[in-house]
Amino acid sequence: QVQLVESGGGLVQAGGSLRLSCAASGRTFSTYYTAWFRQAPGKEREFVATINANGLATYYAHSVKNRFTISRDNAQNTVFLQMNTLKSEDTAVYYCAAARSDIRATQNVQFWGQGTQVTVSS
Repeated sequence: QVQLVESGGGLVQAGGSLRLSCAASGRTFSTYYTAWFRQAPGKEREFVATINANGLATYYAHSVKNRFTISRDNAQNTVFLQMNTLKSEDTAVYYCAAARSDIRATQNVQFWGQGTQVTVSS
């Protein structure tokens, strides 16, 4: 069982940066793949980035490649999303997610956080 709580969202100007954190509870967190998804109003939840259990492999949606970086610190039970060069289209609620295996889509997710709002202004 994994509990996930996101933080770090807020309002930022286009071109700026934010760092999201996802604090996890559960003794088995280090065995889970984790990911970030986002959802804008009226849109489906979409994949952003994922990282495997040991943190050695990452994968990003094309829209955020070279701008966002996912990382994790299993000793702290935390996953991060560093977001740079933010664009207005990055505005969304960002959700942390976890699963026992590879995450590339919402149907693979076993556990969701509550989400944190990111708003990018022009």
